[in-house]
Amino acid sequence: MIYVDNAATTFYKPDSVITAVSEYLRHPGNPGRGTNHCALEASRTVLDTRIKLAELFDCDMRKVVFTSGVTESLNTVIRGLFGPEDHVITTYMEHNSMLRPLYRQNCELSICDGSLAEIKKLVKENTKAVLINHVSNVTGEINPIREIGKFCRENQLLFLVDSAQSAGLLPISMKKDFIDVLCFTGHKGLLGIQGIGGICIEGNLKISPLKVGGTGYRSFDKAQPDKYPSALEAGTLNMPGIVSLNHSLDYLKKQGIETLLHHEQRIADEFCRQVETFPFVTVYRNPKKEHVGIVSLNIAGMDAAYVSDRLSCLYQIETRAGAHCAPLVHEYYGTESMVRFSFGVQNTMEEAAQCAEAIYRIGKEGRND
Repeated sequence: MIYVDNAATTFYKPDSVITAVSEYLRHPGNPGRGTNHCALEASRTVLDTRIKLAELFDCDMRKVVFTSGVTESLNTVIRGLFGPEDHVITTYMEHNSMLRPLYRQNCELSICDGSLAEIKKLVKENTKAVLINHVSNVTGEINPIREIGKFCRENQLLFLVDSAQSAGLLPISMKKDFIDVLCFTGHKGLLGIQGIGGICIEGNLKISPLKVGGTGYRSFDKAQPDKYPSALEAGTLNMPGIVSLNHSLDYLKKQGIETLLHHEQRIADEFCRQVETFPFVTVYRNPKKEHVGIVSLNIAGMDAAYVSDRLSCLYQIETRAGAHCAPLVHEYYGTESMVRFSFGVQNTMEEAAQCAEAIYRIGKEGRND
């Protein structure tokens, strides 16, 4: 099998992650819920993981909040910060995890291409924030968050970044990139397991909690504690997920995220170079931007789902077809769906060539050109 659906969830998980999660399940503990040995050991792991994430993202470890993933993170932040009176700027590249919470809050919304020039044109008197993904989950293009963040800071605008497709691949500094809120997930580039993610917060920003409940302290208070991270961490944390992150972060530090990024880019670029020579293939890539290891395409006259199914059934190549929960990207390109190849740390140049050959063979079905 050739797995090229890493933008959905990464196939490769370090052996240390698998071992650590298995070991935790044999000796579980609930952090902040007692002083027994297992609970205290879990609390130490939670703290250690916050510290490692703060080092990775260059932020305050006391304001690293754990969630179930980037969807919960974005819902928490958007619901807790914005309302109908606020004008916010975002892009056509956003995932529904960003768009639907904004629609639900009835924010005044402006959509742009993600360039600083376009963002500047859209700023109004009641503009409160710019919300943008670091990397498109459909095209793989990288947005210029540092220059956008600098502009936001200079103009007293909040800057929120969705790092679902960049955390663990691209360097992120909340301080140098002027990010006020960073939302991340653990099971993609961070190489952890599913069901874990988080929010990192800069400054004195107060976010109203999406949910309230047990925190392990101040149990007689009727209101949720207002101090981070407990303010946004009601209920039992996903300890297997946190354990997985604790060890995957060690792996990423040892390997170097730039090394992993360049590996994926080389493979994706080679695949892209080959399929772009096929006259029946359309590749959806902005040549003016840098990309991660994601390549989305269509074959003329063929449904994306059909192509993805043929890739799987005939060639054991696992891709994803559809709208990828990012409808505005498809409106921009005039499509309803695409076939997405998202390469990961485990993929090779040989596999890139095999993927390209499979696309060529499928594209030639029934053609005489």
